[in-house]
Amino acid sequence: MARDEAPQREPQKPSDRAVGQAARDQEAEEVAVAVMAASRLLVAISARALSSIDDSMTLPQLRALVVLESCEPLKLVAMAATLGVNPSTAMRMVDRLEVAGLVDRRVNPASRREVVLNLTDAGRDLVARVMAHRQAEVSALVARLPAEERAGLVPALRALTRAAGDLGVDPFDEVRRNGGLVADPLASGR
Repeated sequence: MARDEAPQREPQKPSDRAVGQAARDQEAEEVAVAVMAASRLLVAISARALSSIDDSMTLPQLRALVVLESCEPLKLVAMAATLGVNPSTAMRMVDRLEVAGLVDRRVNPASRREVVLNLTDAGRDLVARVMAHRQAEVSALVARLPAEERAGLVPALRALTRAAGDLGVDPFDEVRRNGGLVADPLASGR
């Protein structure tokens, strides 16, 4: 070897640990892509269900009605927190839903600074119809899967929901965390 030539090293091989981590990273990315595709599918199903019942309503408005249906009576500030919007945005949404005859908004007689929300019968009916349409479409989709693939979905989806933990998958839990559940101060006035 000439004096000016540097000794040549063998290329380093990735360690088993690095290879294992790369495989886990790749698998996690594939799962994330599949979950995002499923999420888009479920949003599309929800949008179709909603447009088949009421094409003037938006998905965020439906989400507000579903949260309210699960948790009523509900303080306006708790609805805003549950939806992840500021109270003024929630107020504008409630304004539109009230004009449409879907939400009843009243001042809490026990604390005049609080606004308490309830669904009207029309609001309850709309939520029930949209959810029934969505359920039927999801059921038809799931029925098209082979039995072994269907069976594998249940534990996987339950595991995903458990992994979500505090992400507020259940609106009732989110409302409870935000202190938005109220005894129904308006029950006698309904």
